[in-house]
Amino acid sequence: MASTDRIYTAALIVIGDEILSGRTHDKNIAQVASWLQVQGIRLAEVRVVADTMDAIVEAVNTLRARNDYLFTTGGIGPTHDDISVDAVARALGVDVVIHPEARATLERYYANKGGLNEGRLRMARVPQGADLIPNERSGAPGIRVGNVFVMAGVPHITAGMLDALTGTLEGGAPLISETVGGWIPESEVAVLLREVEKAHENCQIGSYPFFREGRVGANFVIRSTDADDLTSCMDTLCEGLGELGYDFTPGGI
Repeated sequence: MASTDRIYTAALIVIGDEILSGRTHDKNIAQVASWLQVQGIRLAEVRVVADTMDAIVEAVNTLRARNDYLFTTGGIGPTHDDISVDAVARALGVDVVIHPEARATLERYYANKGGLNEGRLRMARVPQGADLIPNERSGAPGIRVGNVFVMAGVPHITAGMLDALTGTLEGGAPLISETVGGWIPESEVAVLLREVEKAHENCQIGSYPFFREGRVGANFVIRSTDADDLTSCMDTLCEGLGELGYDFTPGGI
């Protein structure tokens, strides 16, 4: 459901000591950001926190208060150190309960895999009052409570939960983008970028420099929620680059 009257924002908390130690490389930030963009929601901030109760509780309460939505990834598995559910419940001031639908789903999933033991039953625990996010890949559901969405840390399972949420959140117009690039030192076109962006108030221009083949260059990404404004900004920037004597490539290099 889309409303273009305002900008909707989300935050993401990536939970896990393994991320902070460098043993695991996070892949969820990019896919959550891309998915949100299609929903008309902007990922405004990301925080990576350790598997400690106080850190998660503080992050949940801070970020859910200043964004329309808060997503968490990681820490909802069957082991003792998976404490995301407990932390979210504490942040919201509610108890942790066994969700009957989650339990039934897990019983079916593990019926021919050894049955539902104590560890597996932990994945049916939710903050009181929560709804479930379907998970077709591993049986254990995600959790939705208020504006907080608690999801798995395994990227392909996270992707499935995002698929289940597609089209269910209120958002604004999707953010669209165009890119132009060239062997252009960004410091030499900084004034042009600023002037073009100022002349197109509904657009933002990001500059992303690179060093390749012994040369410096940059890709310039224009973002907007309005296709006509985006086209106008792109045309103006390309015209300005040409007037300064730079060759450029639409789509970037």
